[in-house]
Amino acid sequence: MDTLELKGRWNEIKGKIKQQYGMLTDDDLRYEDGKDDELVGRLQQKIGKTRDEIIKWLRSL
Repeated sequence: MDTLELKGRWNEIKGKIKQQYGMLTDDDLRYEDGKDDELVGRLQQKIGKTRDEIIKWLRSL
């Protein structure tokens, strides 16, 4: 998933993430242009998965 695809679908993806991981807050899921790595890092800390697992999971949503 490239940045533009993520940006365009972010609200939909964020809703699916919250359904699966209710403990994540809006701050955890804050997405800003050019800050993809920060988002993945926050998800890694909260969910406890590797970077590759997070990226693969986001692509599957």
